[in-house]
Amino acid sequence: MRTARHFAITSLALAFLVTGTVSAQGKAKNDGDAKKVLTPEEKAAADFEKALKRAKLSESFFTATAPVELTLTTNIKRIRGDKADKAPWRPAVFTYTDSAGKQVTIPAEIRTRGIWRLKNCEFPPIRINFKSEITKGTLLQGIDKPKLVNFCRDTDDYEQYLLQEVQLYRIYNLLTPASHRVRTLNITYTDSASGKVFAKRAALLLEEPETMAARNGGPIMELKGAIQQDLDPYHDALVGLFQYFIGNTDWSIYALHNMELVTQQETGSFIPVAFDFDFSGVINTNYATPDPKLSIQRVRDRLFRGYCESYENYEKAMAKFNEKKDAIYALYGDDPIGKLIKPKTVEGTLKYYDEFYKTINDARRARKEISDDCVKTH
Repeated sequence: MRTARHFAITSLALAFLVTGTVSAQGKAKNDGDAKKVLTPEEKAAADFEKALKRAKLSESFFTATAPVELTLTTNIKRIRGDKADKAPWRPAVFTYTDSAGKQVTIPAEIRTRGIWRLKNCEFPPIRINFKSEITKGTLLQGIDKPKLVNFCRDTDDYEQYLLQEVQLYRIYNLLTPASHRVRTLNITYTDSASGKVFAKRAALLLEEPETMAARNGGPIMELKGAIQQDLDPYHDALVGLFQYFIGNTDWSIYALHNMELVTQQETGSFIPVAFDFDFSGVINTNYATPDPKLSIQRVRDRLFRGYCESYENYEKAMAKFNEKKDAIYALYGDDPIGKLIKPKTVEGTLKYYDEFYKTINDARRARKEISDDCVKTH
C-alpha cells in the first residue's frame, strides 16, 4: 500500500522532472537573455541535459575494457596527508600517450575522499576535477569530477583486491544499465616535489552519479529514509540480490550508505544503485569485517539485507542472474582484466558464485535465504 509519505516524495520527483522537461524545451527561447535567473527547476533541468551530454561523450571511454596507461603527477606527501573530511583541492597533472603516439597532458585538481580507505590506505581514494575545455578532444572528454579508487597498499595482494572490485562493477553492468560504469587505469604515481615515482599500480575510475543517472532517465535524488514503497520493485529486488550474490552487507538504501537513488520520470519511484564493494565476501579483503550487529561472523558469509518485495520480483531478478551466468563467469577468463586476476582467486570466486546459483535455483532454499529473510519496512 502506498503511503502519504510515498506520494509526497514521488510528487516532488515528478514535479521536478516535468518542470525540468518544460524548461529544457524552452531553453532555446531564453538563450539570448543573458540576465535571466534560472529557477531551481530550470537549473536542475539544465544540469540534467549537461549530464546526459557528458554521458554520451564519455561512453567510449567507459565501454572499452583495456586498461589506460596514465601518469599522475602531484605532491604525494601533501595529498597523503589530507585526512580531513573536506580536504582542499590540490594541483595535479595527468599524462598519457594517445593512439598517434602523441603525449597528452591534462592539468587538473584532486582532493582526498572516502571513509575507511581515507584513514587507512597508503594512497587515499581521490576525486578529480577536470575542466571540460581542457579535456575536450582527449580520451577523458565528458568526464567532470569522477572518483578515482587507488591502491590501498603498494602490494600485489591489494592490487588484486582492486581488480576484483572492477569485475563486480562489470557484472553489475551485465545485469542492469542502472549501475556505474568503470575503467581500469594503470597509473604511475609521480611526486611533483622530487620527480620520483612513488608507485605503479592499477586504479579504478568510476562513472559519475549524475551521468549514470542521466543514462537511466532521471536525476539523482539525495533522499535519506527511502523505504520499499518508494522504490522500483524489480530494481529493488535486483540490487538486494546482487549484494547477496557478492556477499556484501556494507550498504543501506535507507541511510544512502554506498547507495544512490535515480528518479524515474514515469512513476516517480526510485531505482537504487549500489557502489563500493571492497567489503564484499567474494573479494574477502584482509581488512573487511561485518557489522557486529549482524548475524554473520565473517564477510564471506552471505546475508540478504534487501527490502521485502513480492516473490515474483525476486524470481525476475533470479532469472536475470541465470540469463547472465555464462557472461558473468566469462569475465574471469577474458582479456585483459580477467586474466590479470590470479588463477587461484578466480577458482575461489567462481566456487563462491556456484553456491549462490545453487541457492536461487532451489525454490525452498531461495525462499528461506532471500524472501523470508528480507527487511520489512511496513
